[in-house]
Amino acid sequence: MAENKGVENTQKTKVEKIESPWTVAWKRLRKNRLAIIGLIMLIVMILVCMLGPTVFKLVKGYDYTDMVGMKFEKPSGKFLLGTDNLGRDVFLRVIKGGQISLFVGISAVLIQVVLGTILGIVAGYYGGIVDSIIMRIVDVFMSLPSLPLLLIVAAVLSDMNFPPEYRMFVVMFILGFLSWPGLCRMIRGQVLSIREQEYMQAADALGIRDSKKMFRHIFPNVVPIIIVNATLGLGGTILSESSLSYLGLGVVAPTPSWGNLIQTVNDFYNLKNRGWLWIPPGICIFITVMAINLFGDGLRDAIDPKLKK
Repeated sequence: MAENKGVENTQKTKVEKIESPWTVAWKRLRKNRLAIIGLIMLIVMILVCMLGPTVFKLVKGYDYTDMVGMKFEKPSGKFLLGTDNLGRDVFLRVIKGGQISLFVGISAVLIQVVLGTILGIVAGYYGGIVDSIIMRIVDVFMSLPSLPLLLIVAAVLSDMNFPPEYRMFVVMFILGFLSWPGLCRMIRGQVLSIREQEYMQAADALGIRDSKKMFRHIFPNVVPIIIVNATLGLGGTILSESSLSYLGLGVVAPTPSWGNLIQTVNDFYNLKNRGWLWIPPGICIFITVMAINLFGDGLRDAIDPKLKK
């Protein structure tokens, strides 16, 4: 009887479900209120900036380049944030500027991730002369002062008579191309550790080709590093684009971005008396970068709690 009861109790015992690392990370992330607040703020900002101009045009019937009022009209029921020096709706241009700034920032981060991931995995996997060459290139890039170099490259390209609507692609490429070395170095260090694991030795014994080992077995193990680095790097990229555009070397008119919208502070009269021209884009930059940093910090702690201070 005792044996039967023991068997019944064993059968009734629930087998604990093994949770995936992503499920565990999500549960940790949900407990971080600041990270969730940052995520919600970021999602709302992206939705407003991406969908806002289209909805605005359907409702109001005009676009961000249209002159729809008198110049420098104060905020009112008709124009929530007033109009600029050409009579264009500032509220619509702030939304469109957010769309451009976010597009440039996300695209630059994608370029950074692709270059940093591929070169980092290749350097860590092959080692030897390949690793030395890639790491020396990384050292050269990391020793360069990023902001002065950005200013020089942007100034040179601005003299090549690029059409204004294509300038944002130039800025996107510059920011992405100059920001990959840090990610490359982190991934390379992780791959050096992964390469010595038993399953990698088994893959070598089975004769699996190098490309499959790198991107089937190694790449999934560095995805958390990529996600965290991309999330935290996005805020810095948006700030860099805003700085270049503010200096007139990034996205230029008539295409708006949060950076070139703040250029109105160059006029002391506008700075003092027409705050509706430059305060809203400044607030949008602050909210977006703050949300990204809050979410990125929480995501880092959720994926790898050992990194939490």
